[in-house]
Amino acid sequence: MNTRLDGWRHVCAEVDDLGVLEEMLSGTEDVELQGEFDRRAEELRRSLEHTSLLLLLNEDYDTANAILTVHAGSGGLDSQDWAEMLLRMYLRYAEREGLKATVLEATNDEEAGIKSATVMMEGGYAYGFLKAERGVHRLVRISPFDSAHRRHTSFASVLVSPEFPDDVDVEVRPEDLKVDTFRASGAGGQYVNRTDSAVRITHLPTGIVVSCQNERSQHMNRQVAMHVLRSRLYELALQERQDQLASVVGDKKESTWGSQIRSYVLHPYTLVKDHRTNFEKGNVQAVLDGDIGDFIMEYLRARARGGLGC
Repeated sequence: MNTRLDGWRHVCAEVDDLGVLEEMLSGTEDVELQGEFDRRAEELRRSLEHTSLLLLLNEDYDTANAILTVHAGSGGLDSQDWAEMLLRMYLRYAEREGLKATVLEATNDEEAGIKSATVMMEGGYAYGFLKAERGVHRLVRISPFDSAHRRHTSFASVLVSPEFPDDVDVEVRPEDLKVDTFRASGAGGQYVNRTDSAVRITHLPTGIVVSCQNERSQHMNRQVAMHVLRSRLYELALQERQDQLASVVGDKKESTWGSQIRSYVLHPYTLVKDHRTNFEKGNVQAVLDGDIGDFIMEYLRARARGGLGC
């Protein structure tokens, strides 16, 4: 809440300062002063847009860090390559937004791409913004792995969970856990440390699998993996409650490979379209370089209007 209040205080102060500059510019042709006015007016526009957007982030855990996981869908090398492209997109987005991105695990394929990767995104409202990315992402392109140069459609799913504090009450029984250690290696090494201390934890009752191979010690990797598991289990419990309520009011929506939230088309034309809001952009490369802020903004606005589910 303080972040929002500070934002509006900054906006109000800038409006006052621009009013003074406008009075100073009245009746003069000071090019340097005009340049300062134009620059600060553009900065104010961006600040006002960002501050207004924060008003949409008023749900539980919107201010929390985010745990983002990318999974390759069926489709072999094309989908694995697509999953790695998505991972790169989110890492670039984090750079743009000043978020700290730490790749906790990346399961690579020896030939191409990744099978999965999990990233901790730390920074103001990380979950509030990135929750817009939860769902199935579809890529249409000429496959670089097809010698006949045919068009392929690939899928990858993105899961986003808030990082819950350690004091959140989540019961995790030791007998419900299967813990494996392994060596991080291969292409995933460009994102994480290659050590013998990587840890994978499987929660047997739910089938949730989490891994961490970023830390140098097995103890630290296990600690981080348990932290991620607790967040996932807590979110699962919340989602089950939401699904029960949705089933009562008849608004439950299935998440399947046929219900992708966004399509990225590289052939026969170039277009990125969000199927939830119908917002689209023609510069696919810019989007893949992390320019996804407009898609997130449109999603949050649509939710605020009540046009979208959770």
